[in-house]
Amino acid sequence: MPITYRPARDRDLEISDRLVVASINDLTQRHGFGPMAASRPPAFQLFSLKDDADGLWVAEEAGEILGFAWSWVCGDLWFLAQLFVSPDHQGRSIGSELLKRTFEHAKNSGATNRALITFTFNTVSQGLYIRHGLFPRCPIYNFSISRELLRDRLKGRQLRSVPLEETASDLQKLTRIDAGVVDVSREKHHRYLLSDKATKGVALYSGEECVGYAYVSSSGHIGPLAVARADALGGAFTTALALALEIGSPQVSAFLPGAAEAALKTAVEHGMRITVPMLLMSAREFGDWSGYLPRNPGFM
Repeated sequence: MPITYRPARDRDLEISDRLVVASINDLTQRHGFGPMAASRPPAFQLFSLKDDADGLWVAEEAGEILGFAWSWVCGDLWFLAQLFVSPDHQGRSIGSELLKRTFEHAKNSGATNRALITFTFNTVSQGLYIRHGLFPRCPIYNFSISRELLRDRLKGRQLRSVPLEETASDLQKLTRIDAGVVDVSREKHHRYLLSDKATKGVALYSGEECVGYAYVSSSGHIGPLAVARADALGGAFTTALALALEIGSPQVSAFLPGAAEAALKTAVEHGMRITVPMLLMSAREFGDWSGYLPRNPGFM
């Protein structure tokens, strides 16, 4: 039977998540990193589907989903969150066909820039993205440490943290910081995070000035984190590490861009280790990656 490509529906998302997990683990195992992904409820995928259904696509054959693509748009930025094909069906041009449809989403949205985060060792996909005008910009490293080790090593200046709420005042602060750091408003994504009971968000203050924000999930993962001033990043990341310790998850982790020198230095000083290297690619330069730590490759 021919492969069909159609917009994703609610009931496709859990199946697609399992496909994505299998594809990621197949890739990371082949490159010596072992399995790294685990299935989770597709909450952000569902949020994106309701926000902009044109950004999610599946490839299907005889009722079986073989591939999944998901992109979202904020302002002028189109972001490819996921594009994966079942390991058993790679080499059938499914990825290229899905990519055509996601790029059509970018065109119809009016976005002036396109971006994604991929595995550094995924050279085949990087070549495909380069052919479509997305170029390597900045390395991003996933760092991790056990809570037990971090608890004994935590040190350094911290900022004052105040819980974030979904109020006009707090959303204005977040929008202002994002505009200066990643060049776009992420207000709808902040609303998503602030409604997520498994995630804690805080505004970060130096004196009376709000200089940034940070989110920490119940799994101990930090991000996104952003600062309006470069000199605040070290204190902001140390504060986020302390918040992650309070949550009590056995592991603490964060995605740190190569340009975020203060966070990288802090991570290494605390004994955190790189678990997987990743890469930001985009059609043109954007954002100040010395002041922004992504949540994950799908959220940015």
